[in-house]
Amino acid sequence: MPSRGTEAPPRSAFTAAERHVLARCRSPLAVQQYLNALPYNHEPPPQGETLRSFRGVVRHRRAHCLEAALAAAVIMEQHGLPPLVLSFESVDGLDHVIFVYRWRGRWGSVARSRDPGLHGRRPVFATPRALALSYVDPYVDLSGRVQAYAVVDLRIMGGYDWRLSDRNVWKVERMLLDYPHRQIRTSNTRFAALRKKYRAFKQEFPDLKPVYYRGRERWTPLPPEWRNVEKEVTSRRRETGKGS
Repeated sequence: MPSRGTEAPPRSAFTAAERHVLARCRSPLAVQQYLNALPYNHEPPPQGETLRSFRGVVRHRRAHCLEAALAAAVIMEQHGLPPLVLSFESVDGLDHVIFVYRWRGRWGSVARSRDPGLHGRRPVFATPRALALSYVDPYVDLSGRVQAYAVVDLRIMGGYDWRLSDRNVWKVERMLLDYPHRQIRTSNTRFAALRKKYRAFKQEFPDLKPVYYRGRERWTPLPPEWRNVEKEVTSRRRETGKGS
């Protein structure tokens, strides 16, 4: 049994708008679709950086990666799943956090990101590590490289209100930064090739982000802004004579 202060709140603790989201989102895929439909929170001025709870996400109708992970954790906790997140550490300090769950013995995720390859995964992975490894290649850009991961049960936050606070929940971020992560070792040669490929893609298409990675069939559907990247790439290359 969770200790006092760690139990999921009763439905009466939620607002009418929040209960509507809970009723709509009864599965991880439904949560992913809900988050995909929200604008990404780029944290522009004047409000500065944010780390909103599920309440804040519903109220402001936008989310960045950690806000989306917290929102997914709250929603799926109401439907019987533990509030687990997977935290990635990157060499450039631009870490990523996703909601993770186990379904019929396999692991999947719900996620939001500025990069198409860092969104959700279908529940097809045997272990959390296997799930984490599916993010290694898409993480590589001009500065990023996964170096470690950790699966964290948010109930370790005890009585801290990360679920429904009206304020920024910075304590969650600090906890994740301090939490022990497991190292992921990857090939330097493969990493160099991925970065070279990414750099070439961005030189050709400065306004797009790649979706050319292996294992795409294990991804959940992408937000609307990323769904037609391949078609756009093909179209532009034909116009410039680079396509077949």
